[in-house]
Amino acid sequence: MAQKVQFVETVLRDANQSLIATRLPYDKFAPMLETIDKTGYYAVECWGGATFDVCLRYLNEDPWERLRKIRAAVPNTKLQMLLRGQNVLGYSHYPDDFVKLFVQKSVENGIDIIRIFDALNDTNNLKVAMEATVKAGAIASGTLSYTTSPVHTQKKYVEMVKELKEMGASTICIKDMAGIMGPKEAYDLVSAIKDAAPELPIDLHTHSTTGLAFMTYLKAVEAGVDIIDTAISPFSGGTSQPATETLAYALRQLGYEVDLDDKCTKKMADYFKVVRDDYIKDGTLMPKSMATDTQCLTYQIPGGMLSNLLSQLKQVNALDRFDEVLVETPKVRKDMGYPPLVTPTSQMVGVQAVRNVLDGQRYKSVSKEIKAYCRGEYGRTPAPIDPAFVKKIIGNDKQITCRPADNLKPELEELRKKVKPYEEQEEDVLSYALFEQVAEKFFEYRKNKKYGLDGDNADGKLGVHSV
Repeated sequence: MAQKVQFVETVLRDANQSLIATRLPYDKFAPMLETIDKTGYYAVECWGGATFDVCLRYLNEDPWERLRKIRAAVPNTKLQMLLRGQNVLGYSHYPDDFVKLFVQKSVENGIDIIRIFDALNDTNNLKVAMEATVKAGAIASGTLSYTTSPVHTQKKYVEMVKELKEMGASTICIKDMAGIMGPKEAYDLVSAIKDAAPELPIDLHTHSTTGLAFMTYLKAVEAGVDIIDTAISPFSGGTSQPATETLAYALRQLGYEVDLDDKCTKKMADYFKVVRDDYIKDGTLMPKSMATDTQCLTYQIPGGMLSNLLSQLKQVNALDRFDEVLVETPKVRKDMGYPPLVTPTSQMVGVQAVRNVLDGQRYKSVSKEIKAYCRGEYGRTPAPIDPAFVKKIIGNDKQITCRPADNLKPELEELRKKVKPYEEQEEDVLSYALFEQVAEKFFEYRKNKKYGLDGDNADGKLGVHSV
């Protein structure tokens, strides 16, 4: 019997995030949801990651309503989200009561699979979210944030898999966010995980940034990987995932079983070509995001981070300093104990690298996030940080040695009081907690739209509208 390889389609989340900084509104992809549901995917990654923030901040969409609409239109295919462990979908740690409620509501609103990772691979930061996912009846996909460094070894990754298994993982995801995993590394790591936990299906996630992805997937499949993440061809390549249709064709030719409906993928490709071309025309989709860049093998910048860096530099008219930022990024990463470059550490490292280049002096100015990181507020770093560097960043501030969330008090009841003037659904308290000011602005927009109010002359908190 032929080995079966299943596919996760990423066009609604990671492909969108990696190529166009998550600027894909619901109305742009809604006409294809029925087709996506008929295609035969193992799952559709459609939520989490940066989608939540961008929905509120830039698209004027309620992320919860967006999820509910996707669920209604895609009843037969599992919906998957990306969750940052104790960070949830934000950029700092949240109390356990918040994490549990967020997971519960995500599942209630339509999520079937929660891919749970920690930016530092600190399993202490995964435990609560993993347990909450299992309790809610969803699939907990325990995730390795893949990177390379002197301290990231195959042995360490296998040990982490065993910990995730104990936490209740139903599947294991290898998350290669920068596209730096080569074919041999994929074959060896998948083989080692299969030996250590043969009962757990393995999902491999990578990016086409370096041009390795197709070869990496093929060798991973040879080693027994069960699921691969791909993007429909118009939103594939570059900082996104490799093309769904190409891999389906290649794997079938090699004798593997693939359940995807080619008529459906053709229809999807035809539709998303038009969408892609619109983003190229308005400048949202930049050529650098679509190109192969082998320098990533050195600086390890993932797709979403790369598009954000380009956006940051573009805003200050400094695109000509891009190569300098790329050189500075691995230096900052080394200083910080080799964190995998995935949200939120990718943003922290990237922003600091930009600051170092533009300031003309390393660490002349330091973000509050970097200071929090050096205090231990994000968890255990993969490698110890040089004490001299820590002192340079935080002075005599005390460092945290326990699980960071252990220092956080339950906050839901207090948050419910704060959000009451805006609340239309229980989920609003979660949106508010993650992105307070952004959420308030969105709540005002939502109320104005619902009741036909003039936003310039209305006050949602006071409940008044001048005539």
